[in-house]
Amino acid sequence: MASVSETDQIALGTPGPGCKKVDPILVATGVVRQFGGLKAVDVAHVEIPRGKITALIGPNGAGKTTFFNLLTGFDKPDEGTWSFEGKDLAGVPSFKVARLGMIRTFQLTKALSLLTVIENMRLGAQEQPGENFLTALIRPLWRKREAEITAKADALLGRFKLDTKREDYAASLSGGQRKLLEMARALMSDPKLVMLDEPMAGVNPALTQSLLEHIKDLKSNGTTVLFVEHDMHMVRHISDWVIVMAEGKVVAEGPPASVMKDQAVIDAYLGAHHDTDLGTVGNKPMATDTATLKSTAKETD
Repeated sequence: MASVSETDQIALGTPGPGCKKVDPILVATGVVRQFGGLKAVDVAHVEIPRGKITALIGPNGAGKTTFFNLLTGFDKPDEGTWSFEGKDLAGVPSFKVARLGMIRTFQLTKALSLLTVIENMRLGAQEQPGENFLTALIRPLWRKREAEITAKADALLGRFKLDTKREDYAASLSGGQRKLLEMARALMSDPKLVMLDEPMAGVNPALTQSLLEHIKDLKSNGTTVLFVEHDMHMVRHISDWVIVMAEGKVVAEGPPASVMKDQAVIDAYLGAHHDTDLGTVGNKPMATDTATLKSTAKETD
């Protein structure tokens, strides 16, 4: 979690929805995506700080993944503009967005099951002459580059503790190992911004700490991280900045300690009348996430 001095270096002025950042790497303005009569995304303005770990949180249906899809070219908005390192990305297809250094992972992993782990890794690299049809026929033209790519892939597999799975098919990996593979593959292109969609979803607790350390390592190596997550304890421990979405809009943002106590955040997760006694179900108090959110807020004191 960021210190007070680090937080002061993120925002220009008072933290709040749409606040300006000292050094934003990604800026989105007026981004709207509508499905029929439903506005899934309606973001007036948001900036992602460079070199920091930013969490994008909110209840289910808040529009987080849809917003990810829009920013990375996997979906098209009805209106709005957004830029990455000053380059306008409106209308830019996803593969070109990736080439610019903006890489994402998915809530449901996209490992190619019938390829081995090392083959999956090789696919993540850029500037591969062997992808050209004519060049592919002449091995000496791409052999050196493939050796470089393979060496880099092996180094990353070692770093992510997947080297023993090198020749295994991706289909044989556990859910957590697939998450690690997808994150490692994302690093094959040396991204400037990594966007992780619920990296902890479905991960065995035994691998959770490993994933947390890898996310923090990304920042240590100068990579900006934007991730979607529902685990508030994880958000509090590793985030420098938190952005909260509800009903498609950004309703709060700031350092984790203050965001966890923000009334707009509590209302977004629990409803504006969360303090009302809803009675009991089956002679037991109705369960809510109030305790989790409030305990997380207390831990930030």
